[in-house]
Amino acid sequence: MPLDRLAFQGLRNLQPIDFTPAARINLLVGANGSGKTSLLEGIHVLGMGRSFRTRQLHHAIAHDDDTLTLHGRLAGDPPIPIGVRRRRASAEPELKVAGERLERLSRLVSILPLQLINPDAFRLLEGPPAGRREFMDWGVFHVKHAFLDAWRRFRRALKHRNALIRHGRMNDATLGAWEHELVHWGEQLDGLRRAWLEAFLPLFEETLTGLITLPELRLRYSRGWDRKRALAEVLHQGRVTDRQMGFTQQGPQRAELGIRLGKRPAVEVLSRGQQKLVVSALKLAQGRLLEQATGRACIYLIDDLPAELDRDHRRVFCEWLERMACQVFITSVDHEALAGLWQSHTPVAMFHVKQSASGHGQLLPLDR
Repeated sequence: MPLDRLAFQGLRNLQPIDFTPAARINLLVGANGSGKTSLLEGIHVLGMGRSFRTRQLHHAIAHDDDTLTLHGRLAGDPPIPIGVRRRRASAEPELKVAGERLERLSRLVSILPLQLINPDAFRLLEGPPAGRREFMDWGVFHVKHAFLDAWRRFRRALKHRNALIRHGRMNDATLGAWEHELVHWGEQLDGLRRAWLEAFLPLFEETLTGLITLPELRLRYSRGWDRKRALAEVLHQGRVTDRQMGFTQQGPQRAELGIRLGKRPAVEVLSRGQQKLVVSALKLAQGRLLEQATGRACIYLIDDLPAELDRDHRRVFCEWLERMACQVFITSVDHEALAGLWQSHTPVAMFHVKQSASGHGQLLPLDR
């Protein structure tokens, strides 16, 4: 379901805004520093409960405000209001959906599935495995109902095993009990990831081929422990070295989604433009799989679409967005860089994010 209303107050340098976005394509144009990325940030917080620009959400609160208040409404019958409030003096944000206060962030994430493509998205290729695990687990979470329970139980067992080996309390019975739990839920987690990857790969390969020709690019899943040995055996035989290191060295918490071009990591070979297209293919394929598996659509937040892409690749990218039943928010400094990329029947709204004399960003509608 698309968002049919957004109202933000106390968000960075933006003046209070209340507007109706288009159901499909929303273009946000304006000078650097005007507040375009802050708008995307507000939507991201609304759907994820956290910012993609700072680890501490209170840093997103405007200097002259004590509270960040974000409201959105998902179109439907009935429509679903969503709200996030973060007070400067509070440790955690308040989350509400349809007037009900949420205690678990996972509920918010499940209601408003988001994909972000911004300059930091390159970390999916060049960053540590944790970012690729998060990408993979986002997909599994949204299409496999059993994932969240298995993930929580696995993390609980891992936490207890790590505590036992770290503090030297190597009671075999207690350690064995938590290892049994860790193996049970870890193998379930691995199975869910494998099932997701099997469904994901054909969509990714098709999407990538539509964006760029890279026939040797491959995704390879590594489960996080020796593929020739059972997890129970690995954990039991690794107790001594795990105790020396102070943590569990092998298991699903070390899983990896390798992205290679031929025999080398893709990031070592591809240009920045090629990297952006590979990352975009990964993100678009996530949305396509969500639609295929559940009938639901992602909302895409794309910061500075023209960067690293020539006009032909921008056009192809936008054609993929049009094929999908998704709502999109795209920023650009250059109005012309986004012009003429959409078919006449596609609902497109263009907004100008303009910095006022006081330094606050204003949101103004523009004609296409």
